[in-house]
Amino acid sequence: MDRDLMARLVSWKDSKRRKPLILNGARQVGKTWLLREFGATSFRSVAYVNFDGNPALASSFDAGYDIARLITDIQADSGTRVVEGETLVIFDEVQECPKALTSLKYFRENAPGLHVAAAGSLLGLTVHQGTGFPVGSVNMLDLFPLTFGEFLDATGNGMLRELVDGGDGRSLDAFSSRLTPLLKQYYYVGGMPEAVSAFAEGGVLRDARDVQSEILGSYRLDISKHLSPLETEHVLSVWDSIPAHLSRENKKFVFGQIREGARARDYRSAISWLVQAGLATRVDRVTKPGVPLSAYVDGGAFKLFALDVGLLGAMAGLDERSVLSGGAVFTEFKGSLVEQYVCQQLVGACGLTPYYWSAENSRGEVDFLVQGDGATYPIEVKAEENLRAKSLRAFSERYEGVRPRRFSLSGLRDEGWMRNVPLYAMGSEALWR
Repeated sequence: MDRDLMARLVSWKDSKRRKPLILNGARQVGKTWLLREFGATSFRSVAYVNFDGNPALASSFDAGYDIARLITDIQADSGTRVVEGETLVIFDEVQECPKALTSLKYFRENAPGLHVAAAGSLLGLTVHQGTGFPVGSVNMLDLFPLTFGEFLDATGNGMLRELVDGGDGRSLDAFSSRLTPLLKQYYYVGGMPEAVSAFAEGGVLRDARDVQSEILGSYRLDISKHLSPLETEHVLSVWDSIPAHLSRENKKFVFGQIREGARARDYRSAISWLVQAGLATRVDRVTKPGVPLSAYVDGGAFKLFALDVGLLGAMAGLDERSVLSGGAVFTEFKGSLVEQYVCQQLVGACGLTPYYWSAENSRGEVDFLVQGDGATYPIEVKAEENLRAKSLRAFSERYEGVRPRRFSLSGLRDEGWMRNVPLYAMGSEALWR
């Protein structure tokens, strides 16, 4: 399974300004596999150590940060001799040993020639007193679920991905009848690597859903592992409410919808935990498309999206027929899946931070706003080919200089004031940025 982030790992390896690397991301997005594959293809050897259930190795870091001693212990645990310039040292599940995370600072200072990469989730949430996050001493990369482009590669449709990346409007129109069904498959399968592999191996969508159910179950166990009973209750209540929130026409997160009488002060930390754990994406409302957008955030209004479109469908109980053929359930929920997909692509494929805008009187809303290449892009999302874009037009007339974009199943075309981009071509940034 090819991952686009591999190219950035290779660049990190060859960089003269390289620091120890932290590969962050939610559980089961493929961090361990990617680092081990990177080690196997770019180094002569890999010294892999896992801190989960490894008290002996953890105690080595508890004893201090003497790098020579730590390397000796890493060699003993991994069974691999560490050679500068030839070995990739991998710290897996590094959140289980906060002092190993802190040690990256000392690896940078005292062994800058070594290639050290750490993989973990919940980083920053598990650092304890007496330890610290190595701010300024590490390079950081984030890994997300597979994008639609990576999904095309993984399912044997790499040539179609090349066509999409090429950005030729006529070619996109000619192959829309093949790309649209694949996009709907992605809505169902999503981008969790194990779910994609299960589907790719046999072409059975139900296999992907079985994996998704297992992943969702493991997330619930993981939440309870790291939090107190009351905190767990709050986090799971927020997590379980995401499909209901996104199914509403106004997708703004409403605390009262978690349960009757729920108060914001009781659940803010739960939302922060889900976002920092990578299980949810918070999309804040902005009051205007100023630069930077972050300066115009209305902290009291936001939307909350899930980690993955396939997991969202599993949480909502959507069956494959509803998603692929557009049954009654999907007709009601499809806008939610498509907005989840767009949010996921903006973050994972395009490396952008999404926001949204709504009028003070709640009449008029722009689904997403992003900034890149010195411009602001207001985005409207259409699940099918219904192309009415009254709110987007009104917004563009109100704020001159923005570059409106609409993502739909209609073909690529410019309408002067706005460009329509097919949903399956979001990964080709040249088409819309």
